[in-house]
Amino acid sequence: MRQQIAAAGARGLVVGLSGGLDSAVVARLAQLAAPAAVLAVRLPCHSDPADEADAEAIATHFSLTAIRIDLSSAYDTLTACAQAGVKTIPATGRPTSAADRRPLANIKPRLRMTTLYFLANSLNYLVAGTSNRAAIAAGQFTKYGDGAVDILPLGQLLKREVRSLARDLGVPAPIVSRVPSAGLWLGQADEEELGCRYDELDRYLDEGPESVAPATALKIERLIRAAEHKSRLPPMPEE
Repeated sequence: MRQQIAAAGARGLVVGLSGGLDSAVVARLAQLAAPAAVLAVRLPCHSDPADEADAEAIATHFSLTAIRIDLSSAYDTLTACAQAGVKTIPATGRPTSAADRRPLANIKPRLRMTTLYFLANSLNYLVAGTSNRAAIAAGQFTKYGDGAVDILPLGQLLKREVRSLARDLGVPAPIVSRVPSAGLWLGQADEEELGCRYDELDRYLDEGPESVAPATALKIERLIRAAEHKSRLPPMPEE
């Protein structure tokens, strides 16, 4: 992390603090890498109050320099305009009601990342992302949202390795054992969306398809294939 800060000619790091395990670990690592130049940012957006309470507890626990920016009104304005635009599309081309939740939910991480980059640009900091290897492989992040960052300190660590690192770093136990969630909507849980547990995904990535049930391996393979575009640069014609 220090090398990347130096290579970019930056002064420090900005971290979005969600209240979850991964962001807590990245915030603490950033603090160790750049003790006097880390900004932790709470970005509620019609969020579960428990998430914000956990984020505040992490900031207090590690004595992080932290600020809060509520994006709820910005989200409301943007989604109202976007939904009004959708209604102008001819009826045959409109999305079904079943498809409405995710496009709206994905606006939240994209708004958050826009805000983090505003802060980073203002301070000449880098944005530290919080995705781990398992989440990246399965596409458990929003393209151009929480996936749009400058560095990924946890990008080579499985979820179980992040938990182990969290314990070593002194992350509070309730955060370490917290149910993984991207906070896209109230009650949203990563493992329910994935259709498998993180320990199964970790085993698959670490030990291969034979380490999990055949049906689970097929499900994970579909997730990985569907997520490949998220980690690539946009395709262009070959010369």
